[in-house]
Amino acid sequence: MSLRYLFVFFSLSFNFQLSTFNPQFTMNSHLINRASILGTGLIGGSFALALRKYATDIHISGWDRAEVVREAHTRGALDEAFCAELAPALQNTDLIYIALPIAATLDLLSEVARHAPAHALVTDACSTKVRIVESAAKFYPAANGPLFLGGHPMAGRELSGIAHADADLFRGNTYALIGASSAKDDPRVSAFVKILEKVGARPVWLGAQQHDYAVGLASHLPQLAAVALAGFLYDHLDENGLPITLAGPGLRDSLRLAGSPYSTWRDIVLTNQEVLSASLDLFARRLDDLREKLASRELESDFDAANELYKLLRSL
Repeated sequence: MSLRYLFVFFSLSFNFQLSTFNPQFTMNSHLINRASILGTGLIGGSFALALRKYATDIHISGWDRAEVVREAHTRGALDEAFCAELAPALQNTDLIYIALPIAATLDLLSEVARHAPAHALVTDACSTKVRIVESAAKFYPAANGPLFLGGHPMAGRELSGIAHADADLFRGNTYALIGASSAKDDPRVSAFVKILEKVGARPVWLGAQQHDYAVGLASHLPQLAAVALAGFLYDHLDENGLPITLAGPGLRDSLRLAGSPYSTWRDIVLTNQEVLSASLDLFARRLDDLREKLASRELESDFDAANELYKLLRSL
């Protein structure tokens, strides 16, 4: 299936609209006084540190493996640390922030729904959204219970873990919010958006399929391209370390994503296979086109297009 078909299908079938958050009323973020963060690695740990720095009145609990949550607590990111049993970590909380791998999040959604207070907002930070939103719809009814809001901070690093967490990781970066247009008017969502703005993120609303299409091209494909290039160069190393002994900073910049572990990307690739497969096909054709243009001035137009995209990225 082509990417053009996928995009048209998503746009027409689901009538998604990309928009920045513009609530009809102002909701004090103090509606959220207690936050429980499930997963205190890079993203969860950074969110905890951001709350500590920019929303100092919020009580922060963390839940993870004992050694991970202990380190987050030691860094001062948490007021309380929990491991093993989940229910105590969710008691009386207003916000449940799930920052776990996709498969772990899917496994945990039903248990979170059982133990979450009825007034709570539950949100996730997973890198693909279709499977998450479909699963959440089964466990979070529209009324008289906790509300689920899909999310994805477009921020991260090639290195994972609480050791690399940063209170300003989200600052200046887009934060995708996935949900029906009616969700924008819920006071819990308004309060959460206020928190995102406090930590410096830029909330943007879009649909789950639209999200997975966009990140497939703009995030997941570059990761796989970096892996392919790094693997190609590794396979061609000689006994003197050539060719990379002659590499400059440009190669390091190009291959920064190659430092990401497979464990971080396994679930992402598995849950966005259709978009990634079509993207790789089109990207391979683009490489074939470049090879055909090597001996002609037609290659200049490709450089011009690349330069324009680079300028656009720098302006965002």
